[in-house]
Amino acid sequence: MLARANRITSGDDYKVTVRRGRRIVGDHTVMYIRTSPDGMAARFGFIVAKNVGVAVERNRVRRRLKAASSQVVKQIPPGTDVVVRALPGSAEAGWSSLQAEITNGVAKAVHGR
Repeated sequence: MLARANRITSGDDYKVTVRRGRRIVGDHTVMYIRTSPDGMAARFGFIVAKNVGVAVERNRVRRRLKAASSQVVKQIPPGTDVVVRALPGSAEAGWSSLQAEITNGVAKAVHGR
């Protein structure tokens, strides 16, 4: 689980990250990654809209995304905000594919791979 310091809680922070962040599109997610020189801990935010499925499916997708993010949060430099938007197909996606998408997206954005 992500610590409170590693979660985006402000709507304004979500908005700025989505509008100004680097966009990385995967099969099941769209990631927006923005760095700032403020030195705060790396933070994650999640957007799982109703087009993903009913509440049970949305919550399951959100839990999976949070678990995958908690495994890569230590690899991200401080001051980085990541917003993960789940696409409609993410409800049928397996754990390993969501985990790989998060890991590869973060590596691509942060390390330039």
